[in-house]
Amino acid sequence: MKTLKSVTLALALFATCSFAKASDVPTENLTKTHAINVYVDAMTRGRINDLNQVLDQSAKFSMQRGKSVMRFSKKEMTDYLKNQKNIEQACTTSTDIVEENADSAIVKVDMNFEHFTRTNYVTIANTGNGWKITNVYSVFK
Repeated sequence: MKTLKSVTLALALFATCSFAKASDVPTENLTKTHAINVYVDAMTRGRINDLNQVLDQSAKFSMQRGKSVMRFSKKEMTDYLKNQKNIEQACTTSTDIVEENADSAIVKVDMNFEHFTRTNYVTIANTGNGWKITNVYSVFK
């Protein structure tokens, strides 16, 4: 009876862990395109579900506003975006690859609002655990 309880508990724990990891994107699906699409969805539509998976642990975010540059960590940015969850921005978005090689890419993401444009230069790198965003530099025009 004791063995049956142990086996049942182990199976229940295994099932719980499996369901908890069910939303993880497999490493082979963490492509450049996927990383940029997740970033754009998070920034423009507030869809942050897969964002943590495409951000590298050491990701840095910088924003140039006038003559000053504000810097944010991954945690600060994800905390901010959690507060913006499911809020759709009133902008049109376009992406262009600025530079690209086998290990990294810089993608320009323009968010065109009515009175200004936010341009994000997103650096993504092949980390060995899929393509991850390592740096975002934003300017406002």
